[in-house]
Amino acid sequence: MAVMAGNKRYESAADLPDRVPVFPLSGALLLPSGHMPLNIFEPRYLAMIDATLGGDRLIGMIQPALDAPKKAPAPPLCEIGCLGRITEFSETGDGRYAIALVGVSRFRVLEEIAATTPYRQCRISIDGFADLAAPLSGEDDVDRSALLRTFRDYLAANELEADWDSVNRATNAGLVTALSMMSPYGPPEKQALLEAPDHATRAKTLIAITEMALAGANAPSAPLQ
Repeated sequence: MAVMAGNKRYESAADLPDRVPVFPLSGALLLPSGHMPLNIFEPRYLAMIDATLGGDRLIGMIQPALDAPKKAPAPPLCEIGCLGRITEFSETGDGRYAIALVGVSRFRVLEEIAATTPYRQCRISIDGFADLAAPLSGEDDVDRSALLRTFRDYLAANELEADWDSVNRATNAGLVTALSMMSPYGPPEKQALLEAPDHATRAKTLIAITEMALAGANAPSAPLQ
């Protein structure tokens, strides 16, 4: 098996660098084969995109550590992130870049490198992740009916609509990936979805998180004292 990201095919760790620039972004979730649009405007990340486009086009999307101070200038990072390849790029004319990443593989941070670049860099490993060798792992065990039922309940509770033709055409793996990435939950929930070992476990995690959110929204308010 392999993962395609744009025109590039990734089959094993040998196809990936062991040192990558990282983009710490709280609440952002990129999953293997997922598609993430980004609007880049900070000078350090504009420099990162410039450097990456001249190389392998890979960026490590990662969240700041969940217990990190919110306004720390260089907060510690979560241990696990996801590599994304730039597959779309455009200049906006006002100093920003509009890019799109396609997820390639999750990674584990081995160490942060003392780099002279304005952006942060880490040494990474994909050991222990089957995203390249078995990108569809767990797909056949996804409880699609439970996932869709929970999704419908969420839409109804929030008075939202969905493109059901697209939903019904999606594979189990594609559906779990898309719903996880677009879910409106916070950094801890997004990290739990990222770290789920396969599609079936990720679907169960998403269902559980959504059911808890719906239960909380429907809970009676505490009486006024």
